[in-house]
Amino acid sequence: MTSVGTGTAERNPWLTRATWRRILRDQPLIPLSGLLIALVIVLQLVQPGIVTASWAGVIVRQAVPLAILAGCQTLAMLTGGIDLSVGAVASMAAFVMATLVNGQGPVVAVLAGLGVALAAGVVTGVGIGVFKVHPLIMTLGMSLVVLGLVAVYQLAMVLSGVVIPDPILWLGSETSFGFLPNSLFLFVPLSAVIVLGLRRSGYGRLLFAVGDNAIAARLAGVRIWQVLIVLYTLSALLAAIAGFLIAGLNKTASPALVESAVLPSVAAAVIGGTSILGGRGGFAGTIVGALILTLLTTLLTTLNMPEAMRQVLFGAIIVVVAAAYTRVTGEA
Repeated sequence: MTSVGTGTAERNPWLTRATWRRILRDQPLIPLSGLLIALVIVLQLVQPGIVTASWAGVIVRQAVPLAILAGCQTLAMLTGGIDLSVGAVASMAAFVMATLVNGQGPVVAVLAGLGVALAAGVVTGVGIGVFKVHPLIMTLGMSLVVLGLVAVYQLAMVLSGVVIPDPILWLGSETSFGFLPNSLFLFVPLSAVIVLGLRRSGYGRLLFAVGDNAIAARLAGVRIWQVLIVLYTLSALLAAIAGFLIAGLNKTASPALVESAVLPSVAAAVIGGTSILGGRGGFAGTIVGALILTLLTTLLTTLNMPEAMRQVLFGAIIVVVAAAYTRVTGEA
């Protein structure tokens, strides 16, 4: 039975502000997916006929390395940190790999690239976890150190040439079945490990705990310095993998190959719902964020917007989206 004359009408729960706040906080994939679809529709309207299976494959192939780099930011942001060294580390790993292929072979070259990234990640983790250097300062400083070391290495290896191994070219730039990027054969299992690891593993829960309340985590017996060392080591290894894929996609490597992707990687993580204050986020939203930025880049290219405007847009996205998430989720 319904009461009459109460003077109030029942409101649709889907129209309340609290409902939308809860969706943005707990289910960011819903609005993000809507935005992704809207961008596809806009692109189709701007350039009719552009949306095809092969076009989608190109978009995904370009988004995969960005999503991996944004995954580095997601892991760091979950603890309240950030990793501004991913561009330099990714470039270094790819360049070291490419310069060692002729002399050492592709297997040793890839392992060497991963090795130098691992070393950089451990140093960064020790600086942040043990010596308590702020992640922003430590990763920015590590980025400058890596760029300097790569410049010295480049002079020493000037006669070696740059060669991208065939398996890396196959992963980075080629497709299967006419439209499916080969990078997905690496990215899908890697994404599954990250997503499941964050939600189901003990280490994943530690990342959320440290970002949510580091003091409480420490009092509960969590060795935060160990968590941070592992975190930034994993971030560096993921950056190296992204560097390999970008080298394969561009069919070349250089000391500054991935530097321009640092800001978009931060933007993708923020768009994906990862809080810059720590304790909230996930890699699934980051993947959608990377796709959104890739579509935005395609749209700006279609509209003949210069690269400088893209950087301005990505910076504005970080500020606006971070402020919006902070407002709707009630974070201070």
